[in-house]
Amino acid sequence: MDFWIKAAQLLLSLAILVTVHEFGHYLAARAFKIRVEKFYLFFDPWFSLLKKKIGDTEWGIGWLPLGGYVKIAGMIDESMDKDQMALPPKEDEFRSKPAWQRLIVMVAGVVVNVIVGFFIYTMVVSAWGDDALENDALKYGIAVNKNFAELNLGFEDGDIITAVDGEKVENAQLVNLQIFLRGYREIEVKKPSGEKKIIVLDEDINDWMWANDAVMAFNPRMPTIVDSVMQNRDAFKKGLTKGDSIVSINGVATPFFHDLQAQLAKQEGDSTLATVGLYRNGEYLDLDVYTDKNKTIGFLPQFPEWLKTTHTDYTFGESISRGFDRAGWTMYDYAAQLPLIFTERGATSVGGFGAIGNLFPPTWDWRIFWTNTAFISLVLAIMNILPIPALDGGHIVFLLYEMITGKEAPQKVLEYAQLIGFILLITIFLYANGNDAYKAIFQ
Repeated sequence: MDFWIKAAQLLLSLAILVTVHEFGHYLAARAFKIRVEKFYLFFDPWFSLLKKKIGDTEWGIGWLPLGGYVKIAGMIDESMDKDQMALPPKEDEFRSKPAWQRLIVMVAGVVVNVIVGFFIYTMVVSAWGDDALENDALKYGIAVNKNFAELNLGFEDGDIITAVDGEKVENAQLVNLQIFLRGYREIEVKKPSGEKKIIVLDEDINDWMWANDAVMAFNPRMPTIVDSVMQNRDAFKKGLTKGDSIVSINGVATPFFHDLQAQLAKQEGDSTLATVGLYRNGEYLDLDVYTDKNKTIGFLPQFPEWLKTTHTDYTFGESISRGFDRAGWTMYDYAAQLPLIFTERGATSVGGFGAIGNLFPPTWDWRIFWTNTAFISLVLAIMNILPIPALDGGHIVFLLYEMITGKEAPQKVLEYAQLIGFILLITIFLYANGNDAYKAIFQ
């Protein structure tokens, strides 16, 4: 049931976003009196589920939920309609219009996705407010990533980060993003003693964080209380249960969760025995548990009651500012991550529909649904504007070339570019979804 609820949310979200994206192209084309032959939600190879012709346009729903399209007359697109392109141009065709009009038609889908993303974020903040993890909630301060700590920059467990680049920290959950993706480098910390210290990071610290598994440089420091145990793991078989308080690994005290992770990381081999010391109902117990290749024993920690976010409601006017700020940073952060795809680690993290579907919870939550829909809308805008043939960005590149040189790209060049782009997109699609399948089966 969990799978179907996630799938339904993903399908509805994509249906909304594909429709508004294609509607952007449609409205721009019609504004310049360009004939639109088809408008389809989802693809319709061989047959469609529903279709109805209204005026010059066939409106329909395809059976293959991998996107959607508008077929604009006189344009080389995924339909590869060479017969139409071999005929003399007609007045109501895409190719008969000035380059600047064609450019607007191609940009319109991306523009609509951006507008929709900003609008939804604003409405989400207006309807549900916003949550932030304030420093007051960090009862034991921060835990420093073990790899990050080895740099000896001056960060210590128990510190509180009070400001980044001179801005007061209002949400401790954003600090890692601010350092890794947004270029913040001057970090003000408050030591457990009360002393304040300024730490300046190297400009290329983000590259080091990515290469050394230290993207999450800081996390809240909290005791290790078991929330749930994975049933296919040795810890479940040995009796580890919800509510257990783990205090040591192999006789070494682990008062906090990151201490436990550090001790488990010292285990040698893919599957080794670790002695887990814990308290259950006030009684001390030792459990001998096998770790896995990731040096974990298979449980999720419970977040303590005191580690909770602060909720703030906003007026509609305030929501516009907050929503735009959130949407703007979402686009910036996603664009900043794109170069990481071309690293070995980044390539293995690329995901398809499975990864996107896992953004949604196993129970229907409208706040999460609309937040994820806004995020995906902005991601679609960025992906579609990339200069890849077969995407909007590829068409835009050729149009800009025409506007600059005054010459249209040869039709054969456009046809081959469209074909190459389509093959590239199919390859990426198969790779991304193959990654999802591999992780589901083997991890």
